[in-house]
Amino acid sequence: MASNSFLGADPPMFTGKHYHIWVIKMKAYFKALSLWKTIEREDDLPPLGPNLTVAQMKIYKDAKSRKSKALTCLHSALSDMIFTRIMTFETPKEAWEKLKDEFDGSDRVKIVKLLTLKRELEMLRMKEGDTVKEYSAKLVKIVSKIRLFGETFPDSKVVEKMMISLPARFESKISAIEESCDLKTYRLQN
Repeated sequence: MASNSFLGADPPMFTGKHYHIWVIKMKAYFKALSLWKTIEREDDLPPLGPNLTVAQMKIYKDAKSRKSKALTCLHSALSDMIFTRIMTFETPKEAWEKLKDEFDGSDRVKIVKLLTLKRELEMLRMKEGDTVKEYSAKLVKIVSKIRLFGETFPDSKVVEKMMISLPARFESKISAIEESCDLKTYRLQN
């Protein structure tokens, strides 16, 4: 099956779920095509002046085609149901902003979701029946969701959370790790 994209790979598909993950993938896709700046700003090109060189005309034509390429990429990355919501927009920036408004939520909603995740993280403790691997998977899952909201959460904090919430049966192992490793550079592996 031939790809219809400019990179040789189809853009990541958005069906209405996992918007935050799709945005990260699409930004990388647009950047790989040198189209991200076209999404970020809505600059209209100034009209061409007289006595242009061939190079100036080529640059102008390339810049003008970027909007169409970016809009086409965006259209290709949406399911039909989502596409119908942005199909009337003429520029990629307008379409991108519409999707953001609809699926990213208001700042207030994001703050509430982030606080809920932080509370969930704070309350998370390893249960006696859990394995370290199961517990670390839960921990990493919550931290990943927090990071999707743009919150910086260093690995050192994840390791710290892991160390302080392990049951007492791990006390000797925790002590050994604390004595032998620099916890600021230690990474939790899932």
